[in-house]
Amino acid sequence: MPVKQISVSLENVPGKLAEVSDYLGENGINIIALSVADTADISAVRFVANDPEKAANVLRSHGYSIKITEVLAVEAPNHPGGLNAILRPLKEVSINVNYLYTCLGTGEKTVLIMGVDRMEEAIQVLKKNWVHMYDEELYRL
Repeated sequence: MPVKQISVSLENVPGKLAEVSDYLGENGINIIALSVADTADISAVRFVANDPEKAANVLRSHGYSIKITEVLAVEAPNHPGGLNAILRPLKEVSINVNYLYTCLGTGEKTVLIMGVDRMEEAIQVLKKNWVHMYDEELYRL
């Protein structure tokens, strides 16, 4: 049930993220989820797009070095403590959540993108705990 995430390092200067967004938008690619973390010189950008293969090809054609990884897309209950419906089962079997970020514009649903250290085991644990996970259907939200 994983989805594909694209990671790219960008020079931390005005307009670099806008440039990436322009290239993707010009090619009909929608960014579904986005995370940007900066250091002094470089920004680490992680995102999920509605067409990950096309997004990767577009960025490569413009000279970007990208990495594609599998991540989980899970629906979190939207109430106080709801995140624990996802985190607690993972904690109980010592699966580490390396990072997580939210999807953009998913309406009333709270959809999280998660990078975990043991993907297959995490999928089984979350299924067992009735956590709704998205596959390619996420690309159509």
